Amino acid sequence: MADNTTTTAAQVWRPDANVFAATDVLADAAIMTHSTVSAHLEGDAPVMRVGYVSDASAVYHTEGTAITPTDPALNEIECLTQEIAFLHAMTRDQYRQKNTAEQLAQSVSRSIIKQADKCFLSQPNPVSPAVRPVGGLENYPGITTQTAVSGSLDKLIDLDADVRSAGAEPTAWLMAPDAWALIRKMKQATGSNVGILGAGTEDSVARLLSVPVFLNSQMSSKTGLLIDKDEVVSTVSGLEVDVSHDTLFSSVQVAIRGTWRIGYGVPRPNRIGKFVLS
Repeated sequence: MADNTTTTAAQVWRPDANVFAATDVLADAAIMTHSTVSAHLEGDAPVMRVGYVSDASAVYHTEGTAITPTDPALNEIECLTQEIAFLHAMTRDQYRQKNTAEQLAQSVSRSIIKQADKCFLSQPNPVSPAVRPVGGLENYPGITTQTAVSGSLDKLIDLDADVRSAGAEPTAWLMAPDAWALIRKMKQATGSNVGILGAGTEDSVARLLSVPVFLNSQMSSKTGLLIDKDEVVSTVSGLEVDVSHDTLFSSVQVAIRGTWRIGYGVPRPNRIGKFVLS
């Protein structure tokens, strides 16, 4: 008598469940490229606790005298996570067509990345007592800001100086496409057709004040961030993709679900900059 096994049973008796490393399939997500991934959490209840030290000042010392003690402060922040989900259904016959599964997998990744970028970058903070959806970096309390940027780079130069003075080493400007367009349109002088940044027609990597520029459509209009990825601590789960032939059994459909959980925190928010153009 032959045994029933998952290798011989029909698909309905062995639904697929796949977990992919986020670094492999979601590498383009903003949280993967502009933060330091430090933990893996599952579920709404757990939080990521990030410990950090507020440095105490060193002092001058005279030989033979007692050194004045200074005590660094030990602090922590709590970081909630947010799950991003995608669900789609199609007929079994369509699912079995050539390349459908592969194209669907790519679609799931794109949809989840888009929503995750909104969560990480521009999602408004929830109104208390709600704690989710988790607010984005643009709305993180305590970040350094410059508003009404127009006509020159002066305020962006000040922003760069401010976050560096706070201890940051910026790794990227992250901007809405229209924000970068407005900066590129700034002229060297009134009536001039020469842009402050030059023509820029052959830039292999766009830069502003020697820091690489990245564009993301999920940023708020005319808004940008100056980020030091070492100052943004994040947690991500694996991308979990499940395929079920049972959920919509009566209509002979296949359900495809994707889920990804992310969260982040900024221990020293004054090391992250935000600007808004007018």
